[in-house]
Amino acid sequence: MAYQPQQRHSQGSRGGYEERQVIPIDTSKILLKNIDSDLFDGVARYVAEKIAENKNSNKPTQLRRFYDEIVMWESKATLTVDKFPEYLPFIKMLNAKAAYALGRKLVDENYVKLIGDCLKQLETASDMRHFKLFMEAFMGFYKEKRPKD
Repeated sequence: MAYQPQQRHSQGSRGGYEERQVIPIDTSKILLKNIDSDLFDGVARYVAEKIAENKNSNKPTQLRRFYDEIVMWESKATLTVDKFPEYLPFIKMLNAKAAYALGRKLVDENYVKLIGDCLKQLETASDMRHFKLFMEAFMGFYKEKRPKD
């Protein structure tokens, strides 16, 4: 009789895990043009809390890498405002980097949505500054929710 390996049809409760469906966050209040007084407080806190809910990804170290790149591009845009249009394609490449991180399960869909929705709004160096400040506030609230990671 030939050896027949057993096939597993489902992981169920036998040590496997099911990926939870991520409920999409509402990013409609993140407006980088005419900033609202609540953007860097209530809105940033809400987004940080929602993204912190996923304990399987979105580690602070990974998010910090994105934030560091945003800070780098914002400082370049501030120093040479006239070159912002040249920088914009490279700044928007953060979308591809976020997609790659999602594919490697380092971030979740909500973080990719956050980055993408913010990048769509960038047209000026001023928008970039507001994006950086929003992400700074977001990172502060995120670390509050996930201090031990």
